[in-house]
Formats: sequence, structure tokens, C-alpha cells
Amino acid sequence: MRKNIGAKTIAILAALIWAIPFVGIVMTALRPSQEVLYGWWKPPFHFSFKNLVGAWTHPTASLSVGLRNSVQVAIGATLLPTFVASLMAYGLGRLRFRGRGPLLMLIGLLLALPQQMIAWPLFREMYAMGLLNSLTGLVLAHSAWGLPWMVFFLRGYIETLPVELEEAARIDGAGRFKTFLYVIFPLMLPALASVMVLQFTWVWNDFFMALILIFDPNKMVITQQIPLLRGQYHVDWGLLSAGALITMSVPLLVFVFLQRYFVRGLIGGAVK
Repeated sequence: MRKNIGAKTIAILAALIWAIPFVGIVMTALRPSQEVLYGWWKPPFHFSFKNLVGAWTHPTASLSVGLRNSVQVAIGATLLPTFVASLMAYGLGRLRFRGRGPLLMLIGLLLALPQQMIAWPLFREMYAMGLLNSLTGLVLAHSAWGLPWMVFFLRGYIETLPVELEEAARIDGAGRFKTFLYVIFPLMLPALASVMVLQFTWVWNDFFMALILIFDPNKMVITQQIPLLRGQYHVDWGLLSAGALITMSVPLLVFVFLQRYFVRGLIGGAVK
């Protein structure tokens, strides 16, 4: 009993420590700058949506434009690699072919590759293909970057599924692709939800790739626009906090609505 109380106490304290920065951002975003100049926790407390409206309609970095661009990039860079990775994972998990081991090793090595190492080659490749400074190029870059870990995750989940289901489908005359599409793919939905939530969150929060590939202010994603809210001569912490709050709201909502499937997918991929 005492151990349970101690564990709950530690968990509550850890949760409070993690929540303090978020509370600080919310309080700073919803109050005038003069009130939070010497600490967001100090009274008086006068709440308003002025900072949120200012960040949303900013003359040089309107977050409404950045939000629209980020939604397009995040959705495209989530759906495309998810479908491709599910096909690759099925092939690597069920088929036995020459070179399968080295291919898995290569995919594993790609997981250890830092983004900074591919910055210049990525820039040159996108320039050569005419995809520089375009949302399509950014979607393709994020899709390629997310494929290795998605393949590994989905392959582990596929190997937990019973092979007898595929054998029954083949007896009924279904080929490999139909077996995957109508038998395996529906069973992968919890794992697909997990990878989609993670991929969407990582793409949404990315700043590095967008900084390399996007220069047009009308095409900038929302993470590129937040630094532009600082102000020319002083840092407007209320405006910055409002921008951060708007930015984090989307992946937070996605996680809340898909939390059940996300947890199911993680558990299914971990237990074989």
C-alpha cells in the first residue's frame, strides 16, 4: 500500500513538473505583456485573446497561412509514407528473397543518419528536380525520411499476425496484393494509427527541413513563422507564446482523438 502511494506521489510530481512549462505558455499567451514581464505566475491576472488574434493575423507571419501549409505538408507526408511503408513491411516480414538481410541492415543504418548530413545533398536534389521552395518537395523529403522507422515498426507488427489468415486467402484464390489489401491491411489499423500519429507529430514540429527547402513567406510552415513573431526591437513574449500555443494545439488534438489506437498499436508491435 505504501509503495503504491509513493509511486502515485512520484507520478503526480513528475506530471506537475512536465505541466509547468505548458501552464506558463498558456498564461503568457492569454495575458498582456506588461503583466508577465516579471513572471507569468504573478498577479494581477487579466485574460484576453489579443495575443492569439495578433499571432493569427500577424502582418508578416500570419499563422493562419502557416497553419494551412503545415496541415497540407503533415497530411501528405503522413499518408504517403504510411502506405508505402506498409507494403515494404509486408514484403520484408512475409517474403523470403535474396538480399533481404542486407536490405534490413541498410534500413537500420538509415535510422542512425542525422538530418544535418543530408542537408546539402537534399538541397541539390530538390533543386535539380525543380521541387525546391515547394510544399510537394517538402512532403517528399519528409516521406523519405520517415520510411525507415515506419518500415521497422510495421514489420514487427505484421510478424505478430497469424500466417493462417493469409494461407486461407490464398486458398480462396487471392494473390499477394489482394491478401495484403483485404486481409492484412485492415488488421494493421492500430499499428498504422500509431505510426501516423508519430509521423504527423514529427513532421508538424519539424523546422530543419522546412528551413532548407522553403523560402517563400506564403509557403512557410507554421514552425518557420514562430521566430518571425519576436518583433524587431524587443521580444513580444505574449505573441510568441500565443504562436506556440496555436502550433502545439493541432498535434495535441490528433493525439487525443487517436490515443486509443496509438496505444493499441504500440502494445501490438511490442508483444509477439
